[in-house]
Amino acid sequence: MKTDIEIAHSTPLARIDEIAAKIGIKATDLEEYGKHIAKVPLRLIDERPEKQGKLILVTAITATKAGIGKTTVSIGLALGMNKIGKRAVVALREPSLGPCFGMKGGAAGGGYAQVLPMEKINLHFTGDFHAITSAHNMISALLDNYLYQHQAEGFGLKQLLWKRVLDVNDRSLRQIVTGLGPSTNGIPTESGFDITPASELMAILCLATSEADLRRRVENILLGYTYDGQPFTVKELGVAGAIVTLLKDAIQPNLVQTTEQTPAFVHGGPFANIAHGCNSLFATKMALCHSDYTITEAGFGADLGAEKFYDILCRKSGLQPALTVLVATAQGLKMHGGVPLEEIKQPNLEGLRAGLANLDKHVENLRSFGQTVLVVFNKFATDTPEEMALLGEHCQSIGAPFVINTAFAEGGEGAKEMAQLVVDTIEKQPSAPLRFAYEDADDIATKVEKVAKNIYGARSVSFSPAAKKQIKLAESLGFSHFPICIAKTQYSFSADEKRYGVAKDFDFEIRDIVINAGAEMIVAISGTLLRMPGLPKTPQANFIDIVNGEITGLS
Repeated sequence: MKTDIEIAHSTPLARIDEIAAKIGIKATDLEEYGKHIAKVPLRLIDERPEKQGKLILVTAITATKAGIGKTTVSIGLALGMNKIGKRAVVALREPSLGPCFGMKGGAAGGGYAQVLPMEKINLHFTGDFHAITSAHNMISALLDNYLYQHQAEGFGLKQLLWKRVLDVNDRSLRQIVTGLGPSTNGIPTESGFDITPASELMAILCLATSEADLRRRVENILLGYTYDGQPFTVKELGVAGAIVTLLKDAIQPNLVQTTEQTPAFVHGGPFANIAHGCNSLFATKMALCHSDYTITEAGFGADLGAEKFYDILCRKSGLQPALTVLVATAQGLKMHGGVPLEEIKQPNLEGLRAGLANLDKHVENLRSFGQTVLVVFNKFATDTPEEMALLGEHCQSIGAPFVINTAFAEGGEGAKEMAQLVVDTIEKQPSAPLRFAYEDADDIATKVEKVAKNIYGARSVSFSPAAKKQIKLAESLGFSHFPICIAKTQYSFSADEKRYGVAKDFDFEIRDIVINAGAEMIVAISGTLLRMPGLPKTPQANFIDIVNGEITGLS
């Protein structure tokens, strides 16, 4: 079979105005970025109830280094739905350059279920990530300048919270000192870099409901505390207008196409292990009012992405999924069943059977939110009929609809059965109204405990002295009603990435709390998770090249 990029290069693309016409968007409304990409203005979002299609969330079992293929299934489902005559659109996050050139690779799907042009989407695309990076670092520069220019007046910050960001994995930038050298270089300050998907501006862009809401949230970003203990925000800095100006194009959803010329919105890109892991609300709303079915995904496993999709995005936006799709693979289940990574491609029914506990825990969690759950087996070439039959029988025993997806190898044809089952399940057994994991009125510690105990399965939850101090501060500032966003490893229910399967009898420790006053959520950081990843010994960058004018090695 051809590689992802070979398939992308050999797939004919329609002009973007033709793609837009399929969902009723006029060419004159598009801001085109070449022949195959366009920005769509926010004024085309129609939030009237009668204009809303059905929303389908795609999530997965706990991630493994072998990959689960959630994006491929999301795109494949859109392809399959269009094959059976349903008007469906997929809404996805934008890839980050960090993992693209690091360990994970790109995030445009795979095989014959991709969004195209995949090279542009995986690289600079329409410049949204660059705009967020520039806007974030503009705040940093303006803040440093404000402190420098007003130091003679006695103004200063007792605690500086705002770092810088870069969309590159670079461990050397995690902790730095700025302002070294002569006094004209500024005030020496300990600082650091996060990766761009961890920027609060990324979360703000993805959660904002309008340009005015974007401005309000930017103004509320907490930059630090003065010596008398007062919060200092972007509003006090007086530069919110400049930051919104830098983001004026980035807030518009990007329209592209799939390998079968199905419309797709790709916009925003927060990671789910360090942020809330969903594409922009703008893109989802745009898709909902221009389709009968909107398929979107939430990053990593359901304990991270789906929980945050419900508890943060749906809570604040009023979105209600009609169905949640849970993606599983034989390789992933075998790894969670104790099979070593190097052996998961080999047939092993006992290992797979042992790994089913991970799937069951996710099904249980999703049902606790009131969701109807459909299990999709994402087929790999090494999977055996016996393994697929075992999973099918198990899903039947727990009352979960089950279907095999082969969109990677067969495109929409391999997803027709999945699409039909999704449609039938929604018609026969739509999800109940969402039940959240915690209440707005719960205090911050209680919210963390409810997620850690009920979703992750923790025995107990502990908070470091630093986390306790930050919780007390957040509550004193009136932020206790914010939803929480737990930052933890994607490879385990616990904070220990090596505890596969279903971790039990563990203490879940919160080592730090970050107040995102603009994004309006409390980020609780656990384990050793870092907001600036490093590069592996052999990064993906070693395999990416351009040969005779064509990019190679990108996946």
